[in-house]
Amino acid sequence: MINDVDEALRGLIHGGALPTGTGEVVFEAPTRDWAARRNAPTVNAYLYDIREEITRRERGMIPVRDDANRVTHRRRPPRWFRLSYLVTAWTKRPEDEHRLLAAVLTCLLRHESLPAEVLSTALGALDATMPIAVAVPPAESRSIADIWSALGGELKPSLDVVVTLPFPVVPEYPAGPPVLEPTVAVVRDLSENP
Repeated sequence: MINDVDEALRGLIHGGALPTGTGEVVFEAPTRDWAARRNAPTVNAYLYDIREEITRRERGMIPVRDDANRVTHRRRPPRWFRLSYLVTAWTKRPEDEHRLLAAVLTCLLRHESLPAEVLSTALGALDATMPIAVAVPPAESRSIADIWSALGGELKPSLDVVVTLPFPVVPEYPAGPPVLEPTVAVVRDLSENP
C-alpha cells in the first residue's frame, strides 16, 4: 500500500506542479550524496515516518457478504496509518526551488484527499477517503530540523505532507452457514400430563 501512495503522490504532483517533461518526482532520502547527483528539477517526497492513527481504531468484526447478501466471512476492521513525507524542491537556484515548492503547495492544497484519478486499483478497492494534510506542524515528538540532521543534510525549505490511509487486516474468517429455515417452536401444556 505504501508504494501505491507514493505513485498517487507522484501522479498528483506531476499533473499539478510539474509541466510535462520539466522534472521528476522521487522518493529517496535527500542526503548530501543524493543532492550532489541532481541535475534536473526534482521534487523529492521522502517518507520519513509511519504512525498508526489510534483514534480511528475500531474493534469487532465486519461481515463480508456474497452476491445474495449472505454473510460468508468476517474480517477485522482496517487499521489507519499516517504516512509523513518531507517534500522538497531541488534545482540549481534557490529562487527556482521556491517557485517549484510553491507550485507543489498550490497543487496539494487543491485536494483534501487523494483524488480518485491518481489511485491505483488496490487503493481504489479500499473504497475509503484518504485525507492529505499539508504543511501542518509535526507532532511535538519530532522536529523537521531533527530529520535533516539525521539525514546529514543542511536545513532546506520543505513541506510536511501527511496522507492517512487504511491498511486492511487479513485474514478473513469463515462464517457459519446461513440460517435458511425459520425457527419453529412447539408449545405443550405440561399441566395436563403429570
